[in-house]
Amino acid sequence: MAPTAEQLTSPRSPRVVAARRLARRAARGKQRRFLAEGPQAVREAGDSLVELFATAEAAERHGELVAAARAAGVPVHLATPEVVSGLSQTVTPQGLVGVCRFVDRPLPELLAERPRLVAVLAHVRDPGNAGTVLRCADAAGAEAVILTDASVDPYNPKAVRASAGSLFHLPLAVDVPVRDAVRGLAGAGLRVLAADGGGERELDAELDAGAMGGPTAWIFGNEAWGLPEETLALADAAVRVPIHGRAESLNLATAAAVCLYASARAQRAPGGCRASHQGREKTAGR
Repeated sequence: MAPTAEQLTSPRSPRVVAARRLARRAARGKQRRFLAEGPQAVREAGDSLVELFATAEAAERHGELVAAARAAGVPVHLATPEVVSGLSQTVTPQGLVGVCRFVDRPLPELLAERPRLVAVLAHVRDPGNAGTVLRCADAAGAEAVILTDASVDPYNPKAVRASAGSLFHLPLAVDVPVRDAVRGLAGAGLRVLAADGGGERELDAELDAGAMGGPTAWIFGNEAWGLPEETLALADAAVRVPIHGRAESLNLATAAAVCLYASARAQRAPGGCRASHQGREKTAGR
């Protein structure tokens, strides 16, 4: 059914102005709100969604999302394409922009749930990389992602888009000093590995030695300069992904995917920390 409510037509509407401010990190931090754009993000936002802006066309096309938002008591504002585009950070807006609550939680709360696979983003400054690593961690079955206080804001619009909804799936801790993160992870029984191109250990050798099946946290660093020595020194080991061809290196998200999936496979192999639960876990495509 086509929506009949009056549309917001002015970009100066107080509701629109308030939402547009969330494009800035300071405003996001003060309000603990952020923007999530497109039907995928809105669908995955769940209870985090507190407000929705939609063009009439998008509301018609994604009627189930609009109906679900209204049923949950979320205010839905129909707006002209120009108004919704003003909230968008993409070249081709999809007509839906949600305002969402922050989803991060205190680190001790995450660790109390005894995660067995964790990704730590230390000194990662590019929001696209951060969002893609979140997506990789989600796909590999990680139970938590930690962003250190030297890393990008995961609620940056580019990071939110790159996560493809995974931001809403994973327990997340932010602004954690790297030393506190490593200390907490070790205290929770995880082996802490630093992914580093110059690492003294090779990922394949660790897998062959059967050393990857236990609870593990991976630290991933800045793509341009990697992890600083003081961060490497905190880890139990620095592990490199082998380069069998002529490529100089792997980009951050690719290396993260390789490392996280290596751990995921080892943990599900006989003797791994998830082996007894393997039959109950979801498989791709089911």
